[in-house]
Amino acid sequence: MPSKLEQLKQYTVVVADTGEIHAIERYRPQDCTTNPSLILRAAEQPEYRSFVEESLGWALARQSEAGRVTEAAIDKLAVRIGTELTRLVPGYVSTEVDARLSFDREGMIRKANRLIELYGAEGVGPDRVLIKLASTWEGIRAAETLERQGIRCNLTLVFSLAQAVASAEAGAFLISPFVGRITDWHKKTTGRESFPPEEDPGVRSVRQIYRHFKAKGYNTVVMGASFRSAAQVEALAGCDRLTVSPKLLAELDADSGELHRELSPDASTNEAMDASPVDEPSFRWALQEDLMAQEKLAEGIRLFHRDYLALQGLLAERLTKRASAAG
Repeated sequence: MPSKLEQLKQYTVVVADTGEIHAIERYRPQDCTTNPSLILRAAEQPEYRSFVEESLGWALARQSEAGRVTEAAIDKLAVRIGTELTRLVPGYVSTEVDARLSFDREGMIRKANRLIELYGAEGVGPDRVLIKLASTWEGIRAAETLERQGIRCNLTLVFSLAQAVASAEAGAFLISPFVGRITDWHKKTTGRESFPPEEDPGVRSVRQIYRHFKAKGYNTVVMGASFRSAAQVEALAGCDRLTVSPKLLAELDADSGELHRELSPDASTNEAMDASPVDEPSFRWALQEDLMAQEKLAEGIRLFHRDYLALQGLLAERLTKRASAAG
């Protein structure tokens, strides 16, 4: 019997949640996705040193202030790694907009266009790129504008049905509900060490969103993300897309047991939830009432920004070494 990973690929588009080239070469996903945390991890590895130096050199030639050099270099590095990934996967590569812009609609739109411009200079068209935006109200509105411009978006840090529905109504190409982080919150809140798959709050949240989308006929792709175990991945077999870390891809690849399909697009088996069209007041109120979604969205933005700052510090250190060597 083929591995569970190969069985999963029959039902679901498998996306690698990594910027590590070797992992993508090994597991052959359809798409791949990165974020500031993954770019930071890649930048710290020796095999990516040439990408870092190339990005710094490129930024130095265009900027004079140190802060602006590192910001430009981060954009270039993300695109440089993303460009390499487009050579390894046949589908999309997701590249994230700075988390600090999560409440700045116009800032996100400008940054997204800048990233698409940088990809274009590398010979990669917008048909290969998904721009990742935090699913704040401002992020969703930015995605609405970008989609109209022909730039496809991945709305990330989705923790609630309200975020998901607002994203679908805005015409977002894809949403990323965060399975593991939802489960983490419930473990901490309830004091439980684990949940069986059928009771897992993260799994149940994605199943609810998926079934609602299929019943309503939304075209937006549902991509479960942030998994803590292979069991969570298996419990969502059949979801449109699942983005999975190399560690869990390895576990699934090593397991030759039978994998059961849990989700199907057949609308006759899906029931829509009672969810009215989402305007700004109802969106903000829904987050206000959902403590988990409110806390995890804010935390996710802070954590991505923390790693962005760490990446900025790493590049600033390399910049200083370059200046010392040149002097």
